[in-house]
Amino acid sequence: MKEVNILETKENELTVCLSGDIDAGNADAFLAEVTAAYGEGKDLVFDCKELAFIDSTTLGTFVKIFKRTQADGKKMKLVALPQKIKKLLVICALDTMMEIE
Repeated sequence: MKEVNILETKENELTVCLSGDIDAGNADAFLAEVTAAYGEGKDLVFDCKELAFIDSTTLGTFVKIFKRTQADGKKMKLVALPQKIKKLLVICALDTMMEIE
């Protein structure tokens, strides 16, 4: 199963559909794939409706991606988060840093 599916939806926005589990075993590949697709910089939207599990490594990966988008003057948001993953982001106060819908 492919956990990361890159979709270019608009000229200045890149949508990344996430599915399955993203954890220490594949977080580096997730970061590499998103970084390669991000290129010169676009707003990033992570569609998480099919995401089943993330761990602390993935949380750190989201923060790395967020910091890069901020440095480039771009936005990053996570949409359609399953409740248990959204709760984890709130507990870690990431909802105060990045946009979560």
